[in-house]
Amino acid sequence: MKASAFVYPWDVNGDPQAPARIAGLGAAQATLASAYHSTRALTPRHPRHRVVTAEYAAVLYPPGAHWAGRTPHPYPSGAWAPGDAFGEAAAALADAGLEVHTWVVLAHNSRLGADHPDTSVVNAYGDRYPWAPCIAQPATRAYLTDLAAEAAVRPGASGTELESLGWYGLAHLHAHDKTAGVGLGDAGQYLMSLCFCPSCGEGYGARGLDAGELAAAVRAALEPVWRGAAPSDGGWTGVGKLLGEETAAATRAWRDATARTLQETAVRAVRDAAPEGFRILLHADPVSYHCGANAGVDPAHILSVADGVVVPCTGGPALLTPFAQAARAAREARAAQAARDVPESRPDAVLAANFTVVSGMGGSPGTLAADAAEARRLGATELRLYHAGLASDDDLEAVRSALTAL
Repeated sequence: MKASAFVYPWDVNGDPQAPARIAGLGAAQATLASAYHSTRALTPRHPRHRVVTAEYAAVLYPPGAHWAGRTPHPYPSGAWAPGDAFGEAAAALADAGLEVHTWVVLAHNSRLGADHPDTSVVNAYGDRYPWAPCIAQPATRAYLTDLAAEAAVRPGASGTELESLGWYGLAHLHAHDKTAGVGLGDAGQYLMSLCFCPSCGEGYGARGLDAGELAAAVRAALEPVWRGAAPSDGGWTGVGKLLGEETAAATRAWRDATARTLQETAVRAVRDAAPEGFRILLHADPVSYHCGANAGVDPAHILSVADGVVVPCTGGPALLTPFAQAARAAREARAAQAARDVPESRPDAVLAANFTVVSGMGGSPGTLAADAAEARRLGATELRLYHAGLASDDDLEAVRSALTAL
């Protein structure tokens, strides 16, 4: 199985040994961040530093002149990734024999929410989520689409992996997060992630809902949870019980359509900007109402739009199954086309199983070979390893041994 290791430019730039170290793991590819959210990252082997603090969401290359005068717009990175940090790292990785793909974080940007609060998701209580741009707002959708194309198609890259191309909500792991005091369950997370900005209010109205009445219904549904009642753990069934099935379905229809059209538009923009053969993958969750870095999608739809998906598999690869089923159906449809002498469309979808390989972040590099074998049995075609720059020497040695075995 082809494997790719996630990496930041600051893991590579200034460390002449880094490209060979990453290539020596047995990975054929590096998925290199070109647009990333704020973070504090360990660099345990870098000769010049041990901790990098990326103070805000930024592009890790000089943004194009076409952004001048636009709002929203991407922010250039600061001292943690000066100049064309992506380009410098990409060239070094390519010289080590690695294929380079871009890693682009989109609808996750607390700097944008701080500078322009009206771009953020706002919940039923009126609280804004500055880390979560509302993907229903026209200006934000245009920004995300143009950012996807620019940050994905960088010199030296032969593909891209788009993260958070969908709804973000309450669950975030924000700086010094203090939100775990009341368990919300899957249904409560959904209700707390519904947006009530003007654009979403119009969207609900088009689905026959009054935004004010919906917000009141959400608050009423959550009140027992705030008082200590056990949260619903019934997933979408629980949402229907809390809001009423028709109301719940209408909110989901609006949000699903909003995410799908953004994904279609952004992927099309990347294709238009990219050379022939450029691969476009999305970090994805097969439950369309889920929010976060792995955007909730309909598997059949997203595999008809993108070239594949990156699926979170740390803790178990079960989320691969719906994508594998959709990919199998697409293969059968192509076989039927071929039997009718219809020209074949795109090649088989890439299903990349993403495993955390940093022990201190909940990963299990020691079981990677067995975990990868199980993912392959469930339909995975490639591996993603999070994260070559953050892992300890022992973790990297375990990864090297696993990839050798595979």
